[in-house]
Amino acid sequence: MALFDLPLAELRQHRCATPEPADFDAFWAATLDEARELAAPAVLTPADTGLRAVGTTDVTFTGFAGQPVKAWLNRPAGAEGPLPVVVEFVGYGGGRGFPHDWLLWSAAGYAHLVMDTRGQGGGWRAGDTPDPDGSGPQSPGFLTRGVLDPRTYYYRRLITDAVRAVETARALPFASQVLVSGISQGGGLALAAAGLTTVDGVVAGVPFLCDIRRAVTITDRTPYAEFAAFCRLDPDRAARALATVDYVDGAHFATRITAPALVSAALMDLTCPPSTVFAAYNALQGPKELELYEWDGHDGGQGHFSARSVAFANALLGR
Repeated sequence: MALFDLPLAELRQHRCATPEPADFDAFWAATLDEARELAAPAVLTPADTGLRAVGTTDVTFTGFAGQPVKAWLNRPAGAEGPLPVVVEFVGYGGGRGFPHDWLLWSAAGYAHLVMDTRGQGGGWRAGDTPDPDGSGPQSPGFLTRGVLDPRTYYYRRLITDAVRAVETARALPFASQVLVSGISQGGGLALAAAGLTTVDGVVAGVPFLCDIRRAVTITDRTPYAEFAAFCRLDPDRAARALATVDYVDGAHFATRITAPALVSAALMDLTCPPSTVFAAYNALQGPKELELYEWDGHDGGQGHFSARSVAFANALLGR
């Protein structure tokens, strides 16, 4: 790996050059209104995991179009009274896996809701939530699924699930505050959810889906390479596809985020180039902190960022 993007001084000033769609707010308001109208109460079932220090609940809530979405809810065993809830979203290709995959936040004293990722979970961590909506031709992966129309686009459904996960967390009887968190795709979903509903804090590590028009032209790493492959086969589709991804760009959601945020960027990240992360970070409207990893790629600080995330949440939520 090597430095390949803008110089750091320019990164600190970089903004997304793509205007948001004129009907951006109306599009998302209508989408979320539909999901809320079709919502049913979440189903919470105790899970026997063999863990003694953590209690786990298998959660099913309704996401996009009232469709069922799975999640794990971990809590410190024996915890009583109000607890802040960290809602976490998973990286590209992964699902919710096992409850014991997610022990950091419950060990730190938080309730932790891990949302499964519809249609994913076949790449590196198993998932349990299907994506029942069909789509037209796509490049292998998820970035171009239904991309010729924002109404059929895969990330419209997944972002709606993310917002509904936050609303499900807020409805838990013990929830005092809600923080959204994630790495890569999970970081992009955290930004989207924070831009579309009320949260108390945001942790977004090397977030995906930011400054997308730039990203697909400066890196040939997947997932962004899927977009170039899709357009290469039929260049006439490129304009429609680009117009669609504008509706899910984290830089546009960031302009609506006033909650305190912690974001990480890595200067050698070929998967989520640093300029795309800075485009979202620089658009945030509330208090914000940036963890910059000069020598890292998409690993984005690894355990260093995990420790920093817990410290950020503790300071923010008074733990």
